[in-house]
Amino acid sequence: MKKLIIIILIISAGVVAKAQSGYETVLQQIETNNTTLVALRQQTEAEKLGNRTGLAPANPEIEFNYLWGNPSIIGNRTDINVRQTFDFPTAYAHRSKIAGLQNENAELSFKAERINVLLSAKQACIELVYYNALAREYAVRLQNAERIAQAYQSKLNAGETNALENNKAQLNLTSVQAEIVQIEVERAALLSELKRLNGGKEIVFSVNVYSVNDLPPNFEDWFTTAESKSPVLQYVRGQIEIRQQQVNLNRAMGLPKFSAGYMSEKVVGQRFQGVTVGMSIPLWENKNRVNYARTQTQAAEAIFEDSKVQFYNRLQTLYFKAAALQQNAQIVRQSLENNNNEPLLKKALDAGEISLLNYLLEIEFYYNAVNKVLEAERDFELTVAELWAVEL
Repeated sequence: MKKLIIIILIISAGVVAKAQSGYETVLQQIETNNTTLVALRQQTEAEKLGNRTGLAPANPEIEFNYLWGNPSIIGNRTDINVRQTFDFPTAYAHRSKIAGLQNENAELSFKAERINVLLSAKQACIELVYYNALAREYAVRLQNAERIAQAYQSKLNAGETNALENNKAQLNLTSVQAEIVQIEVERAALLSELKRLNGGKEIVFSVNVYSVNDLPPNFEDWFTTAESKSPVLQYVRGQIEIRQQQVNLNRAMGLPKFSAGYMSEKVVGQRFQGVTVGMSIPLWENKNRVNYARTQTQAAEAIFEDSKVQFYNRLQTLYFKAAALQQNAQIVRQSLENNNNEPLLKKALDAGEISLLNYLLEIEFYYNAVNKVLEAERDFELTVAELWAVEL
C-alpha cells in the first residue's frame, strides 16, 4: 500500500502540463503505430488496385486448326484465326470513371476508420486527464488524512482523546488510500488501452488539466463546414455518383459489341486470307440492367438523405449537450473558488473549535464539489471530442 501511495504522489507531484501538447503527441504516435490502421491502409491499397483491374478490353483470341483430308488425295487444311472483341467505346470511359470514384470512396472509408481509432485514443486521453487530476487531488487529501491520523494517534497515546475519535481518523485515512488504489487501477487500464492502440508500444501521459475548449458560436454555420469534412457523408455521396455512372455503363453495355481480326485458310494448292469483322446483337443479356442500376441510384440517394439527417441531429445533440456541460462546469468551478472552506475547516479543527466528525462531514462537501467539477469538465471534453471528430 505504501509503495503504491508513493508512486501516486510522484505522479501527481509533477508540474501541471498543458493538455494541448499532450493530445497531439499521443495521437501522432498512434496514427503511426496502430496495427489496425496499418492493416486498413494495406487493404485500401489492395482494393484500389482491384478497382482498376478489368478496365482493358477482353483478351485477344487466337485459333489454329489443322484438318486431315479424307481421302488423302485432297490434302490437309490449315486455318489460322486471330480475333479481338471490343465493347462499345463509351463503356470503357464509364468503367474508368467508376473505378476512380470507387478509389475515392476507398480512401474515404479508410479516413472514417482512422477517425474512429483516433477518437477512441483521444477519449482515453481525456479520461486519463480526469484520473491524473484526481490523483493530484487525492495526493493532497492523503497528506491531510495522514496528518490528522498521526495527530489523533498522538493524542490517544497522550490520553487527550478517545479511541472512537482516533478510529474515525484512521478510517478516514484508509478510505483515502482505497480511493487512490482505485484511481491507479483506472489509470493503468487507460494506459493499457493507449498501449494497445499504439501497436503495443508504451505511452507516457501525465497531463492533468484540460486546455481551454470553446464551442462554435453558431451551430448552423459550423455544421456546414463539418458536413463538408465528414468522410461518411462524402462516402455516401460518392456511392450516388458510382450508381449514376453504373446506369451509364449499363446503357453502353446494351449497345452492340464489335470484333475484328485476321483469318487464314490454306488447302492444297489454295490459300485464302483476309480480315474479319463481327458484331453482337444485344437482345437478352442486358435486360433490366439499366432499371436495376436506376433503382440502386435511388436507394443510394435515400441513404444519403437519411445519413445527412442523422449526422445533423447527432451533432446538434452533442453541441447543446456540450454547451450545458460547459456552463455547469463553469458554475461549479466558480462556486468552489468563491466558497472554499478547506483552510477555515483545517484551522477550526486544529484550534479545537469543531469536532473531527464535523470536520470530516464538512470537508466531504468540499471534496464532492471538487469531484463534480472534474467530472463535468471530463464529460464536456468527451462531448467536444466527439463533436470535433471530423477534424481529427
